[in-house]
This record gives sequence, C-alpha cells and structure tokens, in this order.
Amino acid sequence: MANPPAGIRVVLAGATGLVGGHCLTQLLADEGVAHITVIARHPLTQTDPKLTVQVVDFEHLRGQVRLPEAEAVLCSLGTTHRAAGTPEAFAKVDHIYVAELARLAAARGIPRFILVSAVGADPTSPVFYHRVKGRAEAAVSELHFKAVHLLRPSLLIGDHPEPRPVEDWGKKLAPFWALFAWGPLSHYRPAPAEIVAARMVELAKSDQDGVHIHYFRN
Repeated sequence: MANPPAGIRVVLAGATGLVGGHCLTQLLADEGVAHITVIARHPLTQTDPKLTVQVVDFEHLRGQVRLPEAEAVLCSLGTTHRAAGTPEAFAKVDHIYVAELARLAAARGIPRFILVSAVGADPTSPVFYHRVKGRAEAAVSELHFKAVHLLRPSLLIGDHPEPRPVEDWGKKLAPFWALFAWGPLSHYRPAPAEIVAARMVELAKSDQDGVHIHYFRN
C-alpha cells in the first residue's frame, strides 16, 4: 500500500479573488502542502497534480460540497457592494456563505479555519461593512475548531481580477495614507495581498490552538 504524500491538505474558498489567487499560487509551490481542494463557482484555468476543484453553487453549498479530510480551510470569500448590487447580496457572500462553509468544515472535523476578514470588523458596528465582517467572524469563532485565525487587513494592495474604482483611488493615496498610520492607526496601513496570502499559508501549518486575530502593519 502506497504511503500518503507528505504535507498538509487544505481546502481553499475564494481562489479567484485577489488574496485567494495569491494563496493558491503559494500553496501549489509549497512542498509542505500535499493537496489543495478548491471550492469555486466556476472551473479554474490552473491544473496541477495536487489540485482538485469542486464547482458548486454557494446558494446550495450544503447539498453540493464534499469536503475532504484536511488540516485547514482557508477562506477568502468576499465581494463588493458594487458587484453584489444590494446590501443583502453583499451580506450573503461575506457572511452567510462563509458561515455555512465553516459549519460544514467543523462537521467534517477539519481542525483549523483561516478567514480573511477586515480591519474594523465588529458584529455591533454601526458601519454595515464592518458589521457584516464581524458577524462572519462571530459565526466562525463559535464553532468547534481547534484553531480559528481571523486576518484583518486594511486596504489590500494588488491587481484585482475585476475593476474596483474606489479601491484604485485608495491605492493611489496609499503611500500618503501610510505616512500617518502609526501607533493606534497602524492596523490601517495598506497590506499587499501576497503578504496576507503568505500569512494564511503559514497559519494553515501552525499548531496554535484557540481564536487569534491578526493585523498587518506593513
């Protein structure tokens, strides 16, 4: 009987986004990762011997997804108000889909869940965006995982797959913004997407227990 490949097995959701795309590239190149199962709405262009893609409708995730045995779920699901069209549609992607994936992962016995959230996330925030992100964090944190890692970057630096005019203006202002983001404001410094992705991959291999919040001060 052949020995199983060395390295961890991970599930990745959000692989076609900015952070998720970097995450997939890094996971494929990492010799410490044996297999990646991507949960996606559409097929990917990438192929690799250690990559499996499950194409699902996130509206019916529970009935379609077949989570494999794995050591970690990496979740970078997310959209924008502009792409979603309505606040309800935005909340469905950034909260409901995330929570449902987490529930399925916990039921499967996957020990670690790593979520890309946002600085300012708070389920009681008066700001809708922060409130949705906070509710997603709360839904994941209350489940029975060995470890939950909540990554809270500020503005993400990188080339998005789709146009984001507001964020493009933010990127132009980022060098000036960063000059003033010190001390208590350091959490609001722009974060390169590949750095956030690298942290996700690192945490997937971590043995830490409990719930942890991670900020970026690049």
